Amino acid sequence: MTTRAEYCVIACAEAWRGGGEILASPMGLIPSVGARLARLTFAPDLLLTDGEATIVRPDGTAEGWLPYRQHLTLVTSGRRHVMMGASQIDRFGNQNISCIGDWEQPKRQLLGVRGAPVNTLNNPTSYWIPRHSRRVFVERVDMVCGVGYDHAGGARYHRIPRVVSDLGVFDFGTPDHAMRLVSLHPGVTVDQVREATSFDLTVPDDVPPTREPTAEELRLIREVIDPENTRAREVGA
Repeated sequence: MTTRAEYCVIACAEAWRGGGEILASPMGLIPSVGARLARLTFAPDLLLTDGEATIVRPDGTAEGWLPYRQHLTLVTSGRRHVMMGASQIDRFGNQNISCIGDWEQPKRQLLGVRGAPVNTLNNPTSYWIPRHSRRVFVERVDMVCGVGYDHAGGARYHRIPRVVSDLGVFDFGTPDHAMRLVSLHPGVTVDQVREATSFDLTVPDDVPPTREPTAEELRLIREVIDPENTRAREVGA
């Protein structure tokens, strides 16, 4: 039986389909498993990194060297696809990882802006959210860290291909670039997603299920990439 976590891995892997020879920068357990799965199956040209200066194979062994200057060239030329997390995300894809509450006196301090503006303005950025709730999917983020479609100002490489949560997959393929429900993970209903979202989500008349993993993909996930089932730490269902 395929678990919810494994559907999330498949949904994250699909973010890199058709990207060609680009650098994948997954942040989080399930995006990392997804990027490695994509490299081993339908995206053989995908570049994986250890996060420092080495290009690695899916098993983590060194494949090449990525000096920082070359890394920045990939970033600023749109040849990297990041999958980040989000403490808040809104209908136009603005992301917040800095603070909760008013900037002058926030209720909670988080990670800080970090590289989110550079990521989102200079190369495609997707998001992985392991707990879909109204506290995360908000009407308006408290601070813009990752730049959404209403703040991008026509930046050349700005694009948010997809948002993956533990409930489904979302994109911004609407005329005004508002978030749209693309697929539901098995066992999830549209009403559940709407209830867990603070804004009015665009929902097509017919929402398909997230695609099933193939037998080979399941084997790779369970036996090769993540035999210790670390994916269940982020999504236990």
